[in-house]
Amino acid sequence: MSDKTEKNVQLEDIVSLAKRRGFIYQGSEIYGGLAGTYDYGPLGITLKRNITNLWWKMFVEDREDMYGIDSTIIMNPNVWVASGHVDTFNDPLIEDVKTKKRYRLDHLLEAQGIENVDAMSLEEMAAVVKEKGIKSPDGNELGAPAQFNMMFKTHVGATDDEESVAYLRPETAQGMFTNFKNVVDSFSPNLPFGLAQIGRSFRNEISPGNFIFRLRELEIMELEYFIDSKEWELLFESWLKTQHEWFENLGLDPKNIKEHEVPEADRAHYSKRTVDCFYDFPSIGFQEIAGLAYRTDFDLKNHQEKSGKKLEYRPKDGGEPFIPHVIEPTFGLDRHVMAVLAAAYDEDEVNGEKRIVMRFPEHLAPVKYSVSPLLKNKPELVEKAREVYQILKKKHGNVMWDDNGNIGKRYRRQDEIGTPYVVVIDFDTLEDNTVTIRDRDTTEQKRVKIEDL
Repeated sequence: MSDKTEKNVQLEDIVSLAKRRGFIYQGSEIYGGLAGTYDYGPLGITLKRNITNLWWKMFVEDREDMYGIDSTIIMNPNVWVASGHVDTFNDPLIEDVKTKKRYRLDHLLEAQGIENVDAMSLEEMAAVVKEKGIKSPDGNELGAPAQFNMMFKTHVGATDDEESVAYLRPETAQGMFTNFKNVVDSFSPNLPFGLAQIGRSFRNEISPGNFIFRLRELEIMELEYFIDSKEWELLFESWLKTQHEWFENLGLDPKNIKEHEVPEADRAHYSKRTVDCFYDFPSIGFQEIAGLAYRTDFDLKNHQEKSGKKLEYRPKDGGEPFIPHVIEPTFGLDRHVMAVLAAAYDEDEVNGEKRIVMRFPEHLAPVKYSVSPLLKNKPELVEKAREVYQILKKKHGNVMWDDNGNIGKRYRRQDEIGTPYVVVIDFDTLEDNTVTIRDRDTTEQKRVKIEDL
């Protein structure tokens, strides 16, 4: 029987377990890594896919008004001119004049306790640096700040000049806007309707960090919900409620979620209203995990002007065509993985010994069952255990075979990867076709017939 202890998880605990148990590794680790990049291991990719599958089911498959797409990572560069990214997708950068290290100026000011940094202009931030005498993290003088565009540039084709410049997408939204007309022409949907996409985005972050919280290569789960502007307030509140239902489906404690109404000065240039949802992450506190923005008709209108193509919606009742407005729910997938890991991580005592246990909700657990022969040097137990393993594998998919070490070590290993149930085949199994099932959370064991598993 397990005895609960007070939960006080730190980010370093999550990072350590994630590497040790094959959830997440530092990218390019054998070469010293690359800042802001991480690789998902065997358990990490399964956890991530369980999250994306749940999201896709809730927001696409279970709805009648949603259509999924998968747009390209490299798009015509005019897309990013029309969206405003070429001119406005910037972060304030400042350089240590001695070491030449570059930092996010807004992050440096926030670390010094300066408030309302998001509302400051570059000049105002520079004035604060001068007035407060703020130094770099290495204690050196800072240079003049500048705006830094976070899009990764590349070149398309055989030439390497300004005519061949393209960008790795910094968000997935624009692929949905550029496909708006295609979906309308193909499916003639009723308004309101949405497009959904899960995909990689790339941001040349000046100072990535906090594990997988701030990355240079990240994944986003995103919706663009096209509406009549007269309904935006009602639909906005409805989507905000739906976002909280989503967090509950992930097993995140509501007390660790809070809303942040973004003031006008801090909102993106396209937004008339934005509400960010923050999660209380270990060591770094409440940070953004998802957002909800009312983008008005900014995107479709700009793409229509830039491309010369009509991006209007023609009402089926014969009304005048118009450009729909958009509500955008956005979910950071990597941050969701980090939140689920943090919420699941726990420590307690079993028979007086400390154990680490990942209490994933069953529907998210990377491994549903582990199957073990009590003794791996007894062929008759191994053969029967293999039979049980194949039965569960066909029914549940994510089932692990584990015969490494004694049964106690196997239990601890399965606890650390969050396996809800361990099935053990022993000598009684050969007599009565029953197995022992051990519960992860309570550590209680009971015998069950194989056909009842």
